[in-house]
Amino acid sequence: MRLKVSFLAMGALLAAGAAQAQQAVNHPDPQDEPIAAESPKPFPDGDPSAAAKGVSVPAPVVTEQSPVVQTIPGMPPVTDLHNIYSEASGPDKLSPVVAHDLERVYVPNLRGNSVSVIDPKTYKVVDTFPVGRSPQHVVPSWDLRTLWVTNNSEGHTDGSLTPIDPVTGKPGKAIPVDDPYNMYFTPDGQNAIVVAEAHRRLDFRDPHTMALKGSVEAPLCEGINHAAFSVDGRYAIFTCEFGRYLAKVDTVNRQLLGMLKLSKGGMPQDVLAAPDGHKFYVADMHADGVFIIDGDSFKETGFIPTGLGTHGLYPSRDARLLYVANRGSHMVHGPRHSKGSVSVVDVATDRVLKTWPIPGGGSPDMGNVSADGRTLWLSGRFDDVVYAIDTESGAMKQIPVGAEPHGLTVWPQPGRYSIGHTGIMR
Repeated sequence: MRLKVSFLAMGALLAAGAAQAQQAVNHPDPQDEPIAAESPKPFPDGDPSAAAKGVSVPAPVVTEQSPVVQTIPGMPPVTDLHNIYSEASGPDKLSPVVAHDLERVYVPNLRGNSVSVIDPKTYKVVDTFPVGRSPQHVVPSWDLRTLWVTNNSEGHTDGSLTPIDPVTGKPGKAIPVDDPYNMYFTPDGQNAIVVAEAHRRLDFRDPHTMALKGSVEAPLCEGINHAAFSVDGRYAIFTCEFGRYLAKVDTVNRQLLGMLKLSKGGMPQDVLAAPDGHKFYVADMHADGVFIIDGDSFKETGFIPTGLGTHGLYPSRDARLLYVANRGSHMVHGPRHSKGSVSVVDVATDRVLKTWPIPGGGSPDMGNVSADGRTLWLSGRFDDVVYAIDTESGAMKQIPVGAEPHGLTVWPQPGRYSIGHTGIMR
């Protein structure tokens, strides 16, 4: 049943969009100026909505008092202007779509070319299966029906995506895809965005077949990597892991809007939209902390020191806290038993409330929070383990997995739809 809401006048929307596209970042040298993108490529004909795909996505109730955000067409409505994660706040928000899915933690082992499967109730590995070369992340699809393993085949040309059926926990036949380091989904569900890291390129693909629709080139974005979307889904901010830059991309017209050079550091990693969907947090592994970015104006507004080798960012279930994984090293291939830790940031004040060191040292990397919010699951990148961290006390369990675990996902997750990565839900 479709919700009837009062939208802003189309003329105001177009004016706002034009103003946003014209926003420029003041850089000290010419190479930092926004890059002109190729002419936008039209989307294929057809209704991109969930209904057109045969997927039932429960719609939340929007009252007359609820603020209304003019989202891109086909994107589920934003029900809380102050919290874009409100529909992923706990087990009561689990979609009927995931009712029969197994409770599992899926861990891609980068050097093991495999996925380890953990039962979160027993903290035991219950399955391990081979996938393609160099699996980087396990990414829930927008419609919550497939978990995609991104096998980017580092240094080779045989990249692929391996689908996992969340009902059985078993993999299907891999689809050949060029350099899928990471993957996201536009909030309308119409596109998968494959992050082709080695090519400095974003490939917009059919979210089911992975057929290529078009690409956005980002020549200055060396090591294009992680992304986060604005409250209305109109733009995304991507990090450039090896270049000290951020890239802002128009997700509707498939255009590069501009580049922002960070004031220090030089190795931006994960990026996460704050609950308001306008402010963004960017982890930087060399700066040892989190940059604060105004996404609309695309300007750096602050910095939060956290710990050595800041890497992964995850919201608590109530979106009041930000869990920051500090990998313990500035190195891409760090040593075992580094000075890894997890910092807990108060989103209201942007201050670190506490920091949990990894007992005996470690390398917390990427992961997610359990459906009930009680456990933070993170891969131990250079220690071949997974950390299960109590979000109340910071107490940790370590579970041995395959070689160099990376972007694990915890499933199922509450929420109406996934925008990708390791399960960022809305």
